[in-house]
Amino acid sequence: MARGLRGRVRLLALTSSADRVPLLRAQGITPLAGDLDTPSTLARLAGLATRIVHLAPPPSEGSAQWWRDTRTQALLRALQRRAGPQALVYASTSGVYGDCGGARVSEERPIAPATPRAQRRADAEALVRHYGRTTGTVASIVRIPGIYAADRPGGTPRERLMRGTAVLKASDDVYTNHIHADDLALALRCALWRGRPQRVYNACDDTELKMGDYFDLAADLYGLPRPKRVARSTAQSELSLMLLSFMSESRRLSNERLKHELRLRLHHPTVRSGLAAGAVTGTDEIKKDVS
Repeated sequence: MARGLRGRVRLLALTSSADRVPLLRAQGITPLAGDLDTPSTLARLAGLATRIVHLAPPPSEGSAQWWRDTRTQALLRALQRRAGPQALVYASTSGVYGDCGGARVSEERPIAPATPRAQRRADAEALVRHYGRTTGTVASIVRIPGIYAADRPGGTPRERLMRGTAVLKASDDVYTNHIHADDLALALRCALWRGRPQRVYNACDDTELKMGDYFDLAADLYGLPRPKRVARSTAQSELSLMLLSFMSESRRLSNERLKHELRLRLHHPTVRSGLAAGAVTGTDEIKKDVS
């Protein structure tokens, strides 16, 4: 984001895909060609934007330093070539907390990332905080759980329910956290303008549901059969390793800081209201978690 003529805000977006350029222009956004995996393409970013939202995920596993987020490192090195932005918001994941045994989790809880992808996110958070401390940029971190929305591919549980994917039985189940895509966009904007230096914000709604109850709720709203319940001891034969990894961590995120410090009023305070609004459109598909 940069200030244009007469103080107007100009939106800029870094993209490595030529196919996205016309789509960005159609939305009134100025595309910038660059690839976070190729640091030499990022030179023009320095000093260009006054406020930045960093949404890119870390690279996948495969490098020798699998715990590092080389993309965030490349971005921050590029920005250091000139005076930094006024504000930088990093979109992280609630997965950095690790398994909390279903406890309520505020931003003051020490992180304990248990998976490689969460460890790379923790590395990115440390890089962003260091950048903020050394440059004076107001750097804040938004930790995001499962995102849902009916108007985006992979936006809701409908497709997973239609496939009949099982969930854990109640005694083995874990708490899961959610945020509607529209509310997440508002949270990022609020953090960009109201975030405090070195501050972390949990971006979640008010819902407290275990994963199986979430899918039962969605099934009832869509008029679909509720998913089969299985024991954790037998789940490996029916569920993917990725899905099992999500089912190995349980926490209930607190959003008090989001609502009071960033003064965000949620449009969809519960997944019931958000899913019910989306169910009317008939375009729902499976949710894909960012964690």
